[in-house]
Parts: sequence; structure tokens; C-alpha cells
Amino acid sequence: MPIKIPNLLPATHILQQENIFVMTETRAITQDIRPLNILMLNLMPQKIVTETQIARLIGNTPLQVELELLQTATHKSTHTSEEHMLAFYKTFDSVKDRKFDGLIITGAPVEHLDFEEVEYWDELCRIMEWSKTHVTSTLHTCWGAQAGLYYHFGIPKQKLDKKLFGIFEHTLDYSKSILFRGFDDIFMVPHSRYTTCNREDIESVGSIKILASSKDAGVYACMTKHGRQIFVTGHPEYDRDTLKNEYLRDKARGLDIDLPKNYFPDDDPEKEPVVTWRSGANLMYYNWLNYFVYQTTPYDINTIS
Repeated sequence: MPIKIPNLLPATHILQQENIFVMTETRAITQDIRPLNILMLNLMPQKIVTETQIARLIGNTPLQVELELLQTATHKSTHTSEEHMLAFYKTFDSVKDRKFDGLIITGAPVEHLDFEEVEYWDELCRIMEWSKTHVTSTLHTCWGAQAGLYYHFGIPKQKLDKKLFGIFEHTLDYSKSILFRGFDDIFMVPHSRYTTCNREDIESVGSIKILASSKDAGVYACMTKHGRQIFVTGHPEYDRDTLKNEYLRDKARGLDIDLPKNYFPDDDPEKEPVVTWRSGANLMYYNWLNYFVYQTTPYDINTIS
């Protein structure tokens, strides 16, 4: 089944070229079916890149999904044109009276700040609180996961000695996890962050279950009962060249940045990176949409509570 996105969203053309079934608004209005309504709060600077990455994953399922994009009103994007933001993004005030089957809260490049110092922190807290009564399942990723764990449970983030950067092996802590149904014993995930949440802090919260982790990258995924809140600390949505572009950007800025681990063949940045995480990324988003959204959300979306 297709993902429904706005007619002129740049991701539409990209995904169609990749043979991903995209249904534009024009065609969707003729369909007699209720799609899953997924809202994405996009906090990443390169909005169009993140839109495309996430749309690619949620469009690769048998379910019809309608994706809507949300921005914070308290922060103006400096890396994406104002025309794009006005054309495709809503603010919280325009959706707060609605209910959604799923919500995705992305990462953000604000790790160096305490949560309360982030320009849009108060607004993000309002959205996270609202999600508890207006969304069936919320998927928090990377910094969004750290922000969610801190807001909902008071779990702090800890600064790492150096950037966690590369592709790392992960294993399941809970073998019966539905979010990771179908996964191999060892699977790869990209990470790119300077902070982490300590395992013992997460384990101290009885209502959270750790699902998967890495000896190098720490806790990867955890969730509350029935998957109403899911926290994923990595970037499974990343494209082949995302880490490469981050590495070259930081080098150009004169930053002390190591090569991303387990990424370039022979650790040679002149060689094309090998993708080792795409199947796991697709399967995780498939499982989230199927088991924690589609099979849980009511047909009458207004009865979500």
C-alpha cells in the first residue's frame, strides 16, 4: 500500500524513482479507506533529507499511511527555505485539537545544550504531553529519544568522551520484542551523537522495558507498556552517504572528528560506504506501524485516549 504525501513535496519524486508506491493527495481523495494518520515533528536541520528518509521507511509497508509534517513555532529553520516550510509544515496550534495514529519525533543537533536551554523546549514539552492523550504510539528517535526519556521519566543524558559515530552491532535484550520481530541475532544501526542515556538510569524506571542494545553504543531501543512510547537512540533512517556527509562537513569546519566506524571499506573515505542497516530499518518501521499503530489504534480516530 502507498504512503500519502503532498503532491509537490520533494520526497514524492525521489521515492517514485525508487519504486516506492507514493499516492498523492489528488489520487487519495478517490480512495474509500481510512489511512493511518502519522504526524512527524521534524527537528532535523536538513528538513527535506529527513522527510525523504522517514517517508521511504513508512512507505515500505502494506498499510496506507498519510504523513503530515510538524514544525516548532518557536524556532525558525535556517537550513530549509521558508517557502518549503510554509507549503508543507504545520504548527502545533493547528493540530492540537486533532488525534493521530502515530507520532514521530526526530533527533536535533542541540546535544551541547541542557534540555531547558533549547529554544523550543517548552513547546516540545507541550507536544510530548499532548501525545499521551492524542496519539496511539509515539516513536522518539536519537535526541528526540533522549528528550522524551528526560521529560516523561526524568532520565538525564550524559556527555560522551568523544562522538559516537559510525555503524555498530546490536543485539536483542528482549527476544520476544514485537518491534524487532524478524530481526537477525546481530543487526547494524548508524549512530551520530555526543551524548547518551545510561543503562542503569533507564533500568531504574520500572515502566520502561529495554528491547535492544549495543556494547559500543549502549541502549538502542526501549518502550513503555503496549508501545505507547518508544525510544530509539540511533538513526536507522540514514541514507548511504549521510555519515559521509557529516564527516566531510566536520572536517571542513576543522573539527576533531574520527572516521565513522565500520562504514568506509578499509576505512578509506574515498571508497563508497556499504549499507548494512537498511533491512533492519525497514523492518523496524514496518513492525512499529503494524503492531503498535495499525493493530492498536481505533477505527474512529477520535476515540484515541
